[in-house]
Amino acid sequence: MSYIQTLIDLALTEDAAYEDHTALATVLEVQRGVARITAKAEGVLSGCTIAQQVFTTLDSSIQQQWNKHDADLVKAGDVIVELTGSLRYLLAAERTALNFIQHLSGIATATHAFVSAVQGTNCDITDTRKTTPGLRLLEKQAVVHGGGTNHRMDLASGMLIKENHIEASGSISEAINACFKHNHDVWIEVECENLAQVKEAVALCPDIILLDNMNPSQVSEARILVPASILLEASGNIELHNARAYAETGVNRIAIGAITHSAPALDLSMRIQALKLDQAANDESA
Repeated sequence: MSYIQTLIDLALTEDAAYEDHTALATVLEVQRGVARITAKAEGVLSGCTIAQQVFTTLDSSIQQQWNKHDADLVKAGDVIVELTGSLRYLLAAERTALNFIQHLSGIATATHAFVSAVQGTNCDITDTRKTTPGLRLLEKQAVVHGGGTNHRMDLASGMLIKENHIEASGSISEAINACFKHNHDVWIEVECENLAQVKEAVALCPDIILLDNMNPSQVSEARILVPASILLEASGNIELHNARAYAETGVNRIAIGAITHSAPALDLSMRIQALKLDQAANDESA
């Protein structure tokens, strides 16, 4: 995918990976070695594919043995990949590869935690557009690796009527009708902040109703008002400790912005083992 390769090229250029003065000074050009990326914490992997491409971009001759893959669960001590090749290139690629896989695995891990919290309730965990500029496709893919689902990919994917659109239109009804008139080919979702707005929205049958910043009791009341033909979504002030309470109201999905904008990176490390020059030569001829 050209998009992924462009990201990798930008990241390697940003890190001056082709001018790694430390490696150039301390590592012989002919020196080969083995590098292992290891998990230092439990989590769910994402970004393995792009990390693999990072190493290939710097040196296509690097041998890669991936023991774990995207969407796999890992625990501390698990060896994710073993790489064999030029030590200079392994070290030059290290930070860029780890930056991608740690960040994306953090998102997958955070998503998995929410998915586990609502397991058995028939409620999906979905993401939002609160993503890092330029990394949206990768971050949303990480959500899927963690067991979640994707909401809108972009502003053209669907019409989400929020409070500012309602303010501009004059009312929920006016906003929904305007969206119906504008385009029948994309779905319409409307954000409601109270039960009166829910009743108003239900009368016009949008595809999705989003309950914003309602507590579980209010969501339960809204569930009674919203027919099964309209997908019901909850968002706002939903965290791990109360996600199940929301899911048990019968809501179809919960949108969590934090799984992309606030997920801590999964702790991984890469350590190398230099091969003796004669050993490296033997490996080369094998």
